[in-house]
Amino acid sequence: MNKKQNRKRIFEIIQIGQRSDMISRLFDYFIVGVILVNIAVLFLETFDELSAYRPVFRVLGWITVGIFVVEYALRIYTADFLYPEVPKGKAVWKFLISFDGMIMLLTILPFFYLSGFGVLRMLRVVRIFHLFRINNSYDSFHVITSVLVEKKNQIFSSVFIIIVLMLSSSLCMYSVEHTRQPEAFSNALSGVWWSMSTIFTVGYGDIYPVTMLGRVMAMIITFLGVGAVAIPTGIISAGFVEHYTRMQTDGTMELGKKQKLSISVDKDSPFLNATVKEVEERFHIVVVVIIRAENILLPSNSQKIEEEDIVVYTPE
Repeated sequence: MNKKQNRKRIFEIIQIGQRSDMISRLFDYFIVGVILVNIAVLFLETFDELSAYRPVFRVLGWITVGIFVVEYALRIYTADFLYPEVPKGKAVWKFLISFDGMIMLLTILPFFYLSGFGVLRMLRVVRIFHLFRINNSYDSFHVITSVLVEKKNQIFSSVFIIIVLMLSSSLCMYSVEHTRQPEAFSNALSGVWWSMSTIFTVGYGDIYPVTMLGRVMAMIITFLGVGAVAIPTGIISAGFVEHYTRMQTDGTMELGKKQKLSISVDKDSPFLNATVKEVEERFHIVVVVIIRAENILLPSNSQKIEEEDIVVYTPE
């Protein structure tokens, strides 16, 4: 095996594992375990009752960070396989500024340069977001991100409504409560904290109206807040229903049209472990849907084809 093949094999192992690649799957489980240990140490070392074990926690912290450093170096080493369409130097740069690259860097740096600053050391907790790379291989994650992108305008509009309601309720409460509570409602923006806790029905109780008019307004604002906060929830829920319905409808229609142009992927298939983009470019086809364990998946360029998948395609 030459150097390039070795690098490609390393890349396959450290990427999201496919069902047919046991080593890569084991590496995923191992990294998830290391992440959980790192997060657990981060919390356990804050307990005074466990101060006797802090040397152990420190050692575990350094071991897990050492593993993160090795993984980070390997990902830089194999970045050209992650971005094959660009030169190697640019591929490395694209990885460094990617979500995964930034998360890894922010996880590692605090251990080496920010150990004296407690707040900055909390940057280690960003490692938990790296768990998303495991979930990213599943269709459910793509559905969530697609719905959020699809409904972003409606979500922003609903958030804007909530902000307007918070500001207006803060101004109204200042108008009626400032005379009786000049410290709690000292200006038109001082009631924003109260309006936030009221609209979101948290009700901390540290600031509250004492006048009759203020209490009546608080009840009205609470009712309005319940309705306003429910708007983005309804938008997202409806988006999930629409997306899944469209996926099933489109997938079924395309499957009916292209029934004869399908292939079942086995261990000897040239499609195995290749991405949708690689298959389309190599065989000059368009992948319509992928049937995996009775689920119809709409393909994305980076999605890998696994053993036992049924690939429905059409010639270009």
